[in-house]
Amino acid sequence: MVKFLKVGKVVIMLQGKYAGKKAVVITNSDAGNKERPYGHCVVAGVAKYPKKVTVRMGKKKILRRSRIDPFLKVVNHKHLMPTRYNITLTNDEIKGKVSLSDPTRKKASKKHIRKVFQRRYFSGKNTWFFQPLRF
Repeated sequence: MVKFLKVGKVVIMLQGKYAGKKAVVITNSDAGNKERPYGHCVVAGVAKYPKKVTVRMGKKKILRRSRIDPFLKVVNHKHLMPTRYNITLTNDEIKGKVSLSDPTRKKASKKHIRKVFQRRYFSGKNTWFFQPLRF
């Protein structure tokens, strides 16, 4: 079988709290492991998308409305729909900095992912990823 869920692939969540939200694959396990005997991925996605900003708004209000709320989750492959889009994640951005092993590490990883997403949003890269799905 062809391995199509590679690191950096943009997917859409199909089940659960974040159904209909966009996410990007951080790590992938096609075979599974002892704890999870099925194919699964660690994904980072956008729980709350940035709101619309106008020219008349002040700097403080623009920063508040441009805030991105991310999520980190381990998800079964069956609950993901891959898209044609990819986000190039460099090793410096995510390598060894994302961990879901305990709550404190997960919180720190979530803060790191927020910084990475904010940087990409303000630089204008991957604009499709930071807009909610229209359906």
